Amino acid sequence: MHKLPRSARVLPLALPLLALALIPKQLAGACGDGQGEATTAAVEANSGWKPVPPTELYDVEKVVDGDTVHVVRDGKLEKLRLSCVDTEEKFSTNSSDPSKPSTVFGEDCAQWAAEFFAALAKPGEKPKVGLRFAGEREERDVYGRLLCHLILPDGRNFNLLLVELGKSPYFNKYGNDLVCHELFVAAQSRARNAKRGIWDPATNVPKTEGARSARRPYEKLLPWWDARAQAIDHYRAAAAADAAHVAAADMPHELERALASSAKGEDVSIFGSIQRIFREDDGSVTVLFRTGDKQPAFRAKFAREHVAKYESLGLDKRDDEEFVQNFLWVEGRVAKGARGFDMACADPARWRVAGPEPK
Repeated sequence: MHKLPRSARVLPLALPLLALALIPKQLAGACGDGQGEATTAAVEANSGWKPVPPTELYDVEKVVDGDTVHVVRDGKLEKLRLSCVDTEEKFSTNSSDPSKPSTVFGEDCAQWAAEFFAALAKPGEKPKVGLRFAGEREERDVYGRLLCHLILPDGRNFNLLLVELGKSPYFNKYGNDLVCHELFVAAQSRARNAKRGIWDPATNVPKTEGARSARRPYEKLLPWWDARAQAIDHYRAAAAADAAHVAAADMPHELERALASSAKGEDVSIFGSIQRIFREDDGSVTVLFRTGDKQPAFRAKFAREHVAKYESLGLDKRDDEEFVQNFLWVEGRVAKGARGFDMACADPARWRVAGPEPK
């Protein structure tokens, strides 16, 4: 349940002084005026996280930006996507998404992260970090990046640090964190109250009128993410109560269990979000659900004679559109298809929105 586009230039571990010089003078104040600026000590003192040094450490090879880091693990380069954080985009990303524009603060945060990790390195060595996974199970996003909490050598949680310092919002668009949800909520509240980083009204506001600037619409994003997180919470509870008949569309092992139940003539409930809707040449409609990188997909199919019923569902507006509830439930029986898992649909009453609409 992770879709986080990145096409970012990789930053070296040493802070590029030239990059600092290239920020236009008109934007010199666009990163905020420092009001409420926090240090890493604030996290140690206030976050509630109990630092436990990791038992395994891995070399940091590259820092892409504040929430994407590459490490060497078991002799292989591993691309990490830090869970529950989403720092702003830097200029080299050239983002066309109006809800995730490239910003001065994004550039600043990427440079800060490069400097932060460089400072962890002992002489002649690369920086080292540990990893922690939600539910102690390794998962990847749709781009194959390993989703994790990055644990610093002294046991601090770098993901939590980003939120505490106002470098990132608590990014629960793909579910409330299973490691320290309450701590993220509290850290974001403290950062907002102190007007740190992204929560400072001066951040990304140019001091020169007409200078290039962009701001991220957190006032719309946070309610949307919370609505999606509530839908995921409902799915998690349902799956825990009846794992044989509830599955997420992006979890192949859960779909296999649903397949086994369907083979017994039992209906199952599939939870997920729409990736794309295909109107086939034969007049039928295929609704492709989002799944992980190179994983078998789940498809709900409407035969030609049922397309009119499909139209009444209004699924097109939930086809990955922002600021509406994107998660859905569909009930029926799963069959093994040529490219994954299929469900034949006829009754629109067996579809429902999985959670509340953003407020």
